[in-house]
Amino acid sequence: MSADEFDPFVERLFNQAPVMADAGLFAQRVEARLQSGSRVRTVALTLAGLVGGVVAVRETMSVNLNLSANEGPVAGRALEQGMQSASGGVQSLFQAGIDQMGLGNFTLAGMGGIELFWVTTALLVAVAAAGVMKLSEEI
Repeated sequence: MSADEFDPFVERLFNQAPVMADAGLFAQRVEARLQSGSRVRTVALTLAGLVGGVVAVRETMSVNLNLSANEGPVAGRALEQGMQSASGGVQSLFQAGIDQMGLGNFTLAGMGGIELFWVTTALLVAVAAAGVMKLSEEI
């Protein structure tokens, strides 16, 4: 069979796919798996985003930008004062929200490098174990 005959032959085979006896059941099982994975994925991503956002805001609040220069122009000093007042308001707002959630005393700065390494390792092992459990349920 030449290449010119093969392409139309394959196209005809795929255009006339046979209907399986359990096609409806198969479609329902695929849809159920897609929906269950979607819920788990949505919850996991939302939880990770919230935790990451809280940690990012908490660590950002402790950043000290030294923008003050005694010999700077007047506009620069006015900009600095405006940024300090705005950042103070935002910081107090986020601190109040974090304290309300009960995460006011949660800091990563108090941990040494090795403690952070082991905490990260434990979290990665837990995520891997959860992935293996989920995979074993689907197989």
